[in-house]
Amino acid sequence: MKFFVDTANVEEIRELMETGLLDGVTTNPSLVAQSGQEFTKTIAEICSITDAPVSAEVAATETEAMIEEGTYLASIAPNVVVKLPLTFDGLRACAHFSRINIKTNLTLCFSANQALLAAKSGATYVSPFIGRVDDINIDGIELIRDIRAIFDNYAFETKILAASIRSVNHVSQSAVAGADVATIPPTVIRKLAHHPLTDKGLKQFVEDWKSTGQTII
Repeated sequence: MKFFVDTANVEEIRELMETGLLDGVTTNPSLVAQSGQEFTKTIAEICSITDAPVSAEVAATETEAMIEEGTYLASIAPNVVVKLPLTFDGLRACAHFSRINIKTNLTLCFSANQALLAAKSGATYVSPFIGRVDDINIDGIELIRDIRAIFDNYAFETKILAASIRSVNHVSQSAVAGADVATIPPTVIRKLAHHPLTDKGLKQFVEDWKSTGQTII
């Protein structure tokens, strides 16, 4: 499963890129607002430090305006993925971009039916929000499983991008359920490497090594 980082903080992206773990970046208006930075300049800066996919979301809600904004965003860099809401207007814009080979990410997906429509419209990615689905007492991971089964049944090429990741368990469960990508907050990415038994074992190794009085170099 590929890892995208879900942030608009350029310094966090730089730091995580150094780990070799990242395969892309997703942003949204809320994340950009939190960063306090100008949107298009932020997208351009992110694209200057990676050639991996970078999702940039339109602000418009009507098809023609989405197409205009998405065309501009795609002109910023070749690795920009135009992020569109999963509405009928968004689906129409997605179909337009699919015809001219501009990559898209259909976001705010909360049902298998919506994901099916995204695939039929030619979306590059569809983003089911598993955390928000969990919030209304529906199993977000089961949603990933359902979408995976539908896409496999009909050999759709649209990638399942698990979003609204809240915990390390969401990451592993999404991987088991067959998500192609998970877009993960930086704090959760860092927690993936943590385990109390690892910490305990490392502490013991360090103490045992010191007791030998040796050095490697």
